[in-house]
Amino acid sequence: MEEVLHQYQLPYDPDYPLICFDERPCFLIGEVGSILPMSPGKAKRYHYEYEKNGSCCVFLAFEPHTGFRYVEVRARRTALDYAEFMQNLLTQHYPQVKAIRLVQDNLNTHTPGSFYQLLPPSAAFALSQRFELHYTPPKGSWLNMAEIEFAALVKQCLDRPIPDFDTLQREVLAWADRRNLDRKTVNWTFSQAKARNKLQRHYVNIQKLI
Repeated sequence: MEEVLHQYQLPYDPDYPLICFDERPCFLIGEVGSILPMSPGKAKRYHYEYEKNGSCCVFLAFEPHTGFRYVEVRARRTALDYAEFMQNLLTQHYPQVKAIRLVQDNLNTHTPGSFYQLLPPSAAFALSQRFELHYTPPKGSWLNMAEIEFAALVKQCLDRPIPDFDTLQREVLAWADRRNLDRKTVNWTFSQAKARNKLQRHYVNIQKLI
């Protein structure tokens, strides 16, 4: 936890930008409702039914210092998808940086090993050197600012059934463009000092075990 909070407290450095990453599965739901016929004493009614059209995944990277986010909608959430997303993020938006300080959860695909499914060993190793990884602790995914961005995405875009991949992709990209234009960001206030004060008893318990 302290490692992630320390990253949040560091000043902005364009050579080492801070990026928060997360991914979220999405279900494609189509409406197949029909009009129920009128009957004596009853007005026209609608019968709502839904059909499942499969699922996909939204990948999101968010830079809190600049208010920039990059999103992709993908059919799957495999190690290869993760590697392709990270390569696209770096080459398209951060080609000149020395390294990206990447905050993410510890899902088993979120490792440099995924790059070897995409690239030859030398290129995969070179790509891995462009990322400085910082993992949120188990049950501590709330420390990832990308989750706050996903909460905004759900409220502003994914709050209704979306029937197909193309529609979802179009709307998610439009949402990201609007947020980027407005430079929406997160005002993070939970610091290391606040963590140590609030969770003081846990620090004491750890010291007793030593």
